[in-house]
Amino acid sequence: MDFANYSKYINYALEEINFKEIDNLISLILKAYENENTIFLIGNGGSAANASHFAEDLSKGTILNIQQKKRIKALSLTDNTPFMTALGNDNGFEMIFEQQIRTFAKKGDYLIAISGSGNSKNIIKAIEWANENNIVTIGITGFDGGILKKINRHNIHVPLNDMCSVESIHSVIFHFVILKLNETFQNK
Repeated sequence: MDFANYSKYINYALEEINFKEIDNLISLILKAYENENTIFLIGNGGSAANASHFAEDLSKGTILNIQQKKRIKALSLTDNTPFMTALGNDNGFEMIFEQQIRTFAKKGDYLIAISGSGNSKNIIKAIEWANENNIVTIGITGFDGGILKKINRHNIHVPLNDMCSVESIHSVIFHFVILKLNETFQNK
């Protein structure tokens, strides 16, 4: 495959995304902002990097005035390395996100789970606990969406079967969301 064909492949995938799912994500983030809820993000590997980046963009990238008091509260639980390694070592890797959500989240908060496959056990356990405890759950998936697409409350699905491209498109979606949020805040 050359880059011209790859760009066609990526553009095809972008056109296959349900744009209403992206609009819904923006609405959910705005609702969390209005209600001063915290948005937690989780993911593994490249999706962990996307979770960190998106959390930073939500928290910092939407500040239009350094003095503004009301801000989007977003934290990537992938950045809590000591907590994750302690849990992974003592209780198993599948517990690293569920236990953090139990510790930090309160009713009405949000959990964005980013998973290309949608089948990571640590992601599924966190979503299941969040669903049972009135945390708004949002899955960002690829491939066929896996279990995550079936169990979360809201979803954005990228219909591709290769992890690199799925993660890249997730990043494009997240950057669009930040641009749209900034546009919304500027018009208030």
